Amino acid sequence: MAVSSLCFALSVAFSLPAAAQTQLSTVVVTGTREPAPLSAITADVIVIDAERIRSSAADSLEDLLRREAGLQVSRNGGPGQNAGVFIRGASASSTVVLIDGVRIGSATLGQSELESISLSQIDRIEVLRGPGSSLYGADAVGGVVQIFTRRGEGGLRLTAAAAVGGYGSRQADVGVSGAQGGFDYAVSLGRESSNGVSALRPGDQFGNHNPDRDGYTRNSGQLNLGFTPARGHRIGLKVVRSRLDAQYDASEFLAPSFAQDATPDFRNFLDSRVVALDYRGQVSPAWTTSVQVAGNEDDLRSGGTLPSRYLTRRNQFTWQNAWKLNAGQQWVVALERLDEKAQADVYLAPVKRHNNALVLGYSGQFGAHALQADLRHDDSSIHGGVSTGRLGWNLEVLPGVRVRALAGTTFRAPSFNDLFYPGYGVDTLRPEKGRSLEAGVAWRVAATEASATVFQNKVRDLIGYQPDRAFCPADPSYDFGCAGNVSRARLQGATLSASQRWGALSLRGSIDFLDAKDADSGQRLARRAAHQESLTADYAVGAWNLAASVLGVGARPEGGVTLGSYQTLDLRATWRLAPQWQVEGKLLNATDRRIEPARDYQALGRQAWLGLRFDGAGL
Repeated sequence: MAVSSLCFALSVAFSLPAAAQTQLSTVVVTGTREPAPLSAITADVIVIDAERIRSSAADSLEDLLRREAGLQVSRNGGPGQNAGVFIRGASASSTVVLIDGVRIGSATLGQSELESISLSQIDRIEVLRGPGSSLYGADAVGGVVQIFTRRGEGGLRLTAAAAVGGYGSRQADVGVSGAQGGFDYAVSLGRESSNGVSALRPGDQFGNHNPDRDGYTRNSGQLNLGFTPARGHRIGLKVVRSRLDAQYDASEFLAPSFAQDATPDFRNFLDSRVVALDYRGQVSPAWTTSVQVAGNEDDLRSGGTLPSRYLTRRNQFTWQNAWKLNAGQQWVVALERLDEKAQADVYLAPVKRHNNALVLGYSGQFGAHALQADLRHDDSSIHGGVSTGRLGWNLEVLPGVRVRALAGTTFRAPSFNDLFYPGYGVDTLRPEKGRSLEAGVAWRVAATEASATVFQNKVRDLIGYQPDRAFCPADPSYDFGCAGNVSRARLQGATLSASQRWGALSLRGSIDFLDAKDADSGQRLARRAAHQESLTADYAVGAWNLAASVLGVGARPEGGVTLGSYQTLDLRATWRLAPQWQVEGKLLNATDRRIEPARDYQALGRQAWLGLRFDGAGL
């Protein structure tokens, strides 16, 4: 039903007559590293703005992302549990996640902990679907997710929200922002908690099920201060912090019996911090320069009776310059330095690496044509130099209708666990390398938008478990295998999306087809669905706003079994009882579907929410 409804919505959107006046183009940063109209970008970039975030029924960042075409999400249970995003079928380790330009995540695990980020911290999200290493370096094989926090502007603005929901869930946040006398400011605090359900189903394959509830508590805060000493020049300070306490199911094998014990209260205590000091200034009408000095720290304590600690410290320096030599022509040159250091109880000593990078980018418009080219060279202290590039073309064939093509190369660097984990890591691993091709068409006219993209991404030297002892170090601790460059992947598919507004009614839908396989064995990659569909309808009448969202996820292979397909229905209603006050209600998974997001794990059933929001803009 979800698929047929979505197809109808897409066909209607494509068949509507063109309006006389096109929309003003959205400005994005992630596609070129500098602000540019979305219509001039040759890459596949989507924007989730503040209005969509606040009006969504999503219970988390990962739930918000999985409603977009080309993005699939895997989560080990309900909200607060470990989560990863697959962009166009690439692994969770093949996605770069940035907060205000700062790379975040665990260097030991090699991916970002999306579960630690609260939606209340986010003002806007840009997602680059496709090759991004030529702009952002290692790990941007599938794409880039860039999160922007709120920046103060205008008069004093106070916001606050509180909500209660099923499973003992609570949410509350408060923020203040504004600008005055050359200063701008935005400060917010938030807290979320839920009792949840047992993360694992009874009878899981490893006997780790514990019938207790695996809930979570997440405290978050962000500070964004700016000073403009002269027009066109701004100095800024950003601080983002999140503290997550999440329960999960596992087992430990302690002396003297070493018997399996799944009864302890296993928890992930994750303290994540981002601090950035930046300057951006317009030196001349043609030259803009920006400098950022930033740090990210992820401190994770995970386990039961004897928890282990995994600490990542990352320092980042970026100097970027943009020159607009004439109308529609821009050059971007950037220098980056990234220092990473990790400590873990399992490591014999702290491990570290550094990376220096040079980025050169060009974008130009020639009448109806747009051209973009990027080159980047990364020089790592561990795996040496890697060069990547990207070339894209965009043509407006009719008013509001653009076709585009793009090709790029990518790479993923081994994580510290891949390199140094005792009895598994191998420090001679090669980076994964990919080659990506895509073509697309987009139609944006008045209240109608529609797009289609086909893509193919071939990745070689995939890093995974190597069971053949002959390929592992001689140390006896590697008798059971090691990390290795073990296979190749072929990721190909198509994404279709459309949106349409008729007065008070708006529809938005997408269909995602994905063929993600091991190129050597022909087997589908774990946790990737061959298809995914979403459809959202929103209707505004008077002080009321009513919305319904359907998400359909196809069957996925994992660990020798097939996870069943599922569809969810989420309902949302808001009532503006006063200009600055709004009552909100949600019913998530309204049909109470039994969902297995990963093998043996379970998501929440039906969940009702009731909340109150205050937005005192212009106080």
